[in-house]
Amino acid sequence: MKGGSSSSKRSLLSQGSVDVYAVQCQTCMKWRVIDTQEEFEEIRHKVIQEPFHCSKKANSSCDEPADIDYDSSRTWVIDKPNLPKTPKGFRKSLVLRKDYSKLDAYYITPTGKKMRTRNEIAAFLNTHPQYKGISATDFDFSSPKIMQDTVPEIFQQKDSSIKKVKASKNVT
Repeated sequence: MKGGSSSSKRSLLSQGSVDVYAVQCQTCMKWRVIDTQEEFEEIRHKVIQEPFHCSKKANSSCDEPADIDYDSSRTWVIDKPNLPKTPKGFRKSLVLRKDYSKLDAYYITPTGKKMRTRNEIAAFLNTHPQYKGISATDFDFSSPKIMQDTVPEIFQQKDSSIKKVKASKNVT
């Protein structure tokens, strides 16, 4: 959610993976950079029950300048609030498609294997009893929303021209 209420966003590298985690203060609406993916997931996991405020970050207050500005110098995406945290030992990876159309979510197991679906996770957990207590439902493969106003112009133009071609074909 741009503006409005407290929200969680991530910014992306041009290579297509997350390079900065940031959350917006519900009080002053300034963006605060969060040091780690784990800390970001903890905040996002409970942001509705416990909205983020600058005072929750060490050495930060609403009186200080923003850590990062929402602008088109990088591509921003927005996560849904209250998503589950990645289970301990696993790592979530989000990869931006080259056409900027979507992020693909993957999980990296403690053994280094990349998992693309909940079925793959379930099969892995069945063959690795040491992860008892973790369920395939603990993994969320939803993709954050890409903020179109921060996508490089070359990709925005391609997207709009494709839509125009499709629309003109439907008219005739």
